[in-house]
Parts: sequence; structure tokens; C-alpha cells
Amino acid sequence: MEQGSRSKPGKALAALPEIPEKQYFSISEAAALCGVKAHVLRYWEQEFPQLSPLKRRGNRRYYQKHDLLLVRQIRALLYGEGFTIHGARERIGQHSRSRTEEDGDPQLLLDIEPQVESQQAAPLHWQQRLQFLRRELEALRRLCVRRD
Repeated sequence: MEQGSRSKPGKALAALPEIPEKQYFSISEAAALCGVKAHVLRYWEQEFPQLSPLKRRGNRRYYQKHDLLLVRQIRALLYGEGFTIHGARERIGQHSRSRTEEDGDPQLLLDIEPQVESQQAAPLHWQQRLQFLRRELEALRRLCVRRD
């Protein structure tokens, strides 16, 4: 790790609630689900270019699940592992660059899936993820069919 990327030793963070099966979250919902305040989310948007929620009328922010996962990763780096803003930005950028080099996709690698406490819970966790992805793909397919 590069010098200066950590400001102080990390500490244990409180467990976060599970992210509901919704497509969009308001800034207050996102803040509650990620364990930070709304003004912190707005500040992090300026500091982390990967964090860019949708903005609608009146500049209202709407976060998606991938945004919430990124915010949780940033929170873990800053509050849990003791990184500075600069160090966390570099760490997330490294994940993004390594993902691009591997498969040519500039998508951010989010490696902060919730820790599964026991091996028995793992299949249920993956089953739920697959069900969620299936619903998302079906919704996208319906949208594509309507446009044709």
C-alpha cells in the first residue's frame, strides 16, 4: 500500500441493513441504508467520480443498488479501514483499472458483498442474488420489446 493512504487504524463498523429490492432510492433512503448522512453522500459525489446517482427534476438524486454498494465500499475504506479520501479514491480506482485490464469493461469492481457468516447461508445468498438478477433482466427485456 502507498504511504499516506491510511490516516489512522480502522475500527469495526456497525452492521448495515439489507438493501431492499427497489430500483431507485432517494438520498435519505440511501443515507439510512449506508450508515452516513445525506450531506456526506453529496460530498462523496464530488470526491469519487464513480459515484454519480441519477438526477431528475430539481436536481433530486436517485441512487441505484450499485451506487449503494459503492457508498458502502467507500464507507468501509474511510471509516472501517482508516483510509483518507485520497487513499480510498486510489483504491477504488485501482479496482476499476484492474477490471478494465482483465476484460475490457470499465465497470467498477465492487468487492464488498456482505460477509456470509456460515457456509450454510452461502447458497441462499447466491440464490437470492440470482433471483434479483433474473427479475432485472426480465424487466430490461420487457423494456426492449416495448421499444421495437
